[in-house]
Amino acid sequence: MTSPRCSNAIAWGPSGTWQRKVTAMVDRRPFLYESHVELGAKIVPFGGWAMPLQYANGTLSEHLACRHDAVVFDVSHLGTVRCDGPDMFDALQATLTNDLAKVEPGRAQYTHLLNDAGFVVDDIIVWWMANGEFDVMPNASNTSGVTDALPGVDVTAERCVLAVQGPNARAKIAAVDPRFADVARFRVTRFDYAGVEVRVAGTGYTGEAGLEIAVPNSAAQELLEAIVGAGITPAGLGARDTLRLEAALPLYGHELSLSSTTLEARLGWVIGWDKGDFRGRSAVERERDRGIERGLTGVVASGRQPLREGAEVFVGAESVGTLSSGNFSPVLGRGIAMGLLHEGLTPGTPVSVVLRGREVDATIAELPFIRKAK
Repeated sequence: MTSPRCSNAIAWGPSGTWQRKVTAMVDRRPFLYESHVELGAKIVPFGGWAMPLQYANGTLSEHLACRHDAVVFDVSHLGTVRCDGPDMFDALQATLTNDLAKVEPGRAQYTHLLNDAGFVVDDIIVWWMANGEFDVMPNASNTSGVTDALPGVDVTAERCVLAVQGPNARAKIAAVDPRFADVARFRVTRFDYAGVEVRVAGTGYTGEAGLEIAVPNSAAQELLEAIVGAGITPAGLGARDTLRLEAALPLYGHELSLSSTTLEARLGWVIGWDKGDFRGRSAVERERDRGIERGLTGVVASGRQPLREGAEVFVGAESVGTLSSGNFSPVLGRGIAMGLLHEGLTPGTPVSVVLRGREVDATIAELPFIRKAK
């Protein structure tokens, strides 16, 4: 998973200015809002929530801490729709793109929710807790799209979700409770912690090893304090975005949207072609048969200039599309971006990126920008 995975503008400005903007622009504060403020977080509007953008050491430091050590993100703005009951397996199979028969209880699966035209309503992680028990995890602001499509119960307000990510994530969180460290990649489990049931998945949105913990609000502050006390660095949504970009993970509202498709994002592996019907299947089959005209493509600047969403990409004098996400890569030391660009562009092709009249020399790049051992 935001999906993991949410698209929204971030309001920048001096202290006081951005705080007033937060108050005016968002509807919800995460349960751990005051804890983040005490940890020195800069809070910004994001997906209708007031969320930490960064802490005192800044986004660059948090990004590198995730790449080389371990960080914790509060991703409670993501939704949780609890789908429990004997008919839920069939309901999920008929609604979402991926094939749950490929996995089993105790596993997580990445999938898409499409509309009838084959465009992406949301990208989702499903936690298959047990027979007839599923936690469906949509993006921020998209939870209603899932509850409209599935007979589930929205429990987002009842829990917090803490994502512990990085090469040392499991080693460090073992000091909090060794059972957290035992949850393998894309496995899910639950156990009692501090007198409550926590649900844990070996998932994340950074390209690093890690896990996501859904903890009832009553124990969330205690768990966050224990995680930070174990030497795990608090990190905000700024680092989460640059990390997912380096790993070429699509963001809803950018690479995935109601005007783009699963195949254009080069995520055909989340289509369960061998299962029965699902919403949008016939549209996706038609797209598969005719082939895509544009696809997710990486771009790397020749220097440190950040590349930005909305910039137009040219090969010579020909426009080949626009960027859907862009930023500065702390690991590569260059501007990087992704976009749904014309098919046939090969890595190494020189391009120019133009935004507001400024031109940046760049090249087409192989994705992901950063490759990590699984």
